[in-house]
Amino acid sequence: MAATRFELEGADPASALECGIGPVEAGIRTTAALLERRPSAVLHVGIAGARRGCGVELLDCIIGSHAVYCDASSPDQRALLADPVLLDSARSALPEARVLPIGTAARVGGAREAEIEAMEGYAVLRAAQLAGVPALEVRVISNEIEETDRARWRFDEAFARLREVTETLLSALLLVP
Repeated sequence: MAATRFELEGADPASALECGIGPVEAGIRTTAALLERRPSAVLHVGIAGARRGCGVELLDCIIGSHAVYCDASSPDQRALLADPVLLDSARSALPEARVLPIGTAARVGGAREAEIEAMEGYAVLRAAQLAGVPALEVRVISNEIEETDRARWRFDEAFARLREVTETLLSALLLVP
């Protein structure tokens, strides 16, 4: 599962789902897909931004230890842990990846509580949690959050790296049909 078709290039088209951009769209589409398809697990992949100076480099792979919903005001609705079995398997498959919290915010720069920022992770993990389906979020860093010139964001390289990561993870997690 990913927000855009570009982020799904390493996935099997028969089982891939484009959940849309942003937490609302991702939550709605993920819930609908979980009800229709009833998968055994959800691997949510995509690109993300990292805070300048946090020690994470462009094109690094990040495995989400948990998803933090930075738009929520209630502390008890702000963090979801990744499925521990999927997390351990992803760590083994991607030993070079960092394991960090990933913030979810509806706008770029909105995830102030996290060093890594994306727009859909919490919504996808929450929908999976409510459906009783184990889930994991994995991202490749395409940009610094503070970089406002999107021409400097490394989309093409990040999508290529994400494709490699996704293929590795799907094989390791046995989510390939």
